[in-house]
Amino acid sequence: MVSSAAFASVLASLAFFWSMIKSKDLWMNKISAYFSPYVHIAISEYGAERFQRSELFDAVEAYLSEDCAVRARKLKAEIGRGRKNIQISVDDSQEVSDTFRNVPLWWRTVKEKPSYNVISYHPGDEDRRFYKVVFHRSHRNMVVHKYLPHVLEAGREATAWNRQRRLFTNNPSHRWNSSGAIWSPVAFHHPATFDTLAMDPTDKETIKGELMAFKDRKEYYSKVGKAWKRGYLLFGPPGTGKSTMIAAMANYLEYDVYDLELTAVKNNTELRKLFIETTGKSIIVIEDIDCSVDLTGKRKDKKKAREKFNDNTKLPIEPNKDDDDDDTKLTLSGMLNFIDGLWSACGGERIIIFTTNNKDKLDPALIRPGRMDKHIEMSYCRYEAFKVLANNYLDITEHEFFELFGEIQQLLEEIDISPADVAEKLMPISTKKDAGACLEGLVVALKIAKQDAAVKVKEAANKSTEKEEALTPSEQRRIGEEEQKDDNAKDEASY
Repeated sequence: MVSSAAFASVLASLAFFWSMIKSKDLWMNKISAYFSPYVHIAISEYGAERFQRSELFDAVEAYLSEDCAVRARKLKAEIGRGRKNIQISVDDSQEVSDTFRNVPLWWRTVKEKPSYNVISYHPGDEDRRFYKVVFHRSHRNMVVHKYLPHVLEAGREATAWNRQRRLFTNNPSHRWNSSGAIWSPVAFHHPATFDTLAMDPTDKETIKGELMAFKDRKEYYSKVGKAWKRGYLLFGPPGTGKSTMIAAMANYLEYDVYDLELTAVKNNTELRKLFIETTGKSIIVIEDIDCSVDLTGKRKDKKKAREKFNDNTKLPIEPNKDDDDDDTKLTLSGMLNFIDGLWSACGGERIIIFTTNNKDKLDPALIRPGRMDKHIEMSYCRYEAFKVLANNYLDITEHEFFELFGEIQQLLEEIDISPADVAEKLMPISTKKDAGACLEGLVVALKIAKQDAAVKVKEAANKSTEKEEALTPSEQRRIGEEEQKDDNAKDEASY
């Protein structure tokens, strides 16, 4: 029976011989590379710091899929532009040939494990992907100065033609990994357009003109020294079409949409990395920004509140938040840098959109001109917006139902109702219900809403009167002083 000492000696010998073999292979590879007439250029998916995906890598991927995929034996298929065609690309660990100016070249797709030890909860996330182009060394200058720029330009054109527009959402940071799984995409197929948007036609044409001017003014932004971006603030009550407006913008410009969920962002560094990972020709959206995180200046109020308490008094602790964790929070200054700081100039052709139900809740510094360049009020449904809805849902005009349209116009001027509520009344619940019946149902609903609004106004007036009568003169003075302090605090918070 073999002793443990002998077994250990055998293992040590095997390890020694294995290291010798690996060393020999390494030297053989070096010698072979020295005498080989071929040059290899590797194009990695990410840079050395793996901070941003390489544009050249994406261009090579698109170029090979467009021009060289027919010569590969192992391919992968995806749905292409408009969901009507199949897009074919070269799979991993494949080799395809190409010819440029009668010079043969060979492309290889490579996927390999890193040479260092990695601890990850996501198996395979740390794999490195890159393309390698091989050519004769006599063509080095031609490949570097002519061929690779040609690949970059052709790849960009192929990407623009075959690009399937996508809707992205950010992943929580604990799911991030070095291969860049920061955003998760799905195909974007929202049907909204400016033609179907319930809004005054004049306002829609103005917005469309501004969007097209932004899209075509790359040189102008460079000339005046501004980052190629534009900010929009959409504000108004729920159901007034803010999300529909975003979809209409994306469809009009043919841009991707990045839906940024701020509650999943821990700090300013994560926000910066998320922004860098977005691409050009995109709309970055933060919906209900007043409800997502505390960016309204309330942190200053909390700090003042702490100063009023002595060491023996404990303030209520917010759930899932550390009291002394200010360095790891998403701050107002971080959000301002995200909008128009130095990092906002990385890339170009981006539109940033904030939505809110209450514009007054936002810090004035967040929405000033230069950050949010245009404020668009998505208001209650008025007559012009109603005519758009009637045409969309019932395919009718005011000339066909003149009297009902006139009655609806008068009611819409007297009450506040969202376009979503009006659209719900206009949508036929069955195929047998005609347009006239839908309009009559809307008239009834508007009259009921008018009565309810009058009752609420009367009740609110009675409560206000009773409350004022119950207050003493000193209490009334104290309330007035507190309101004045709040107004002063808002002025100090603005930049």
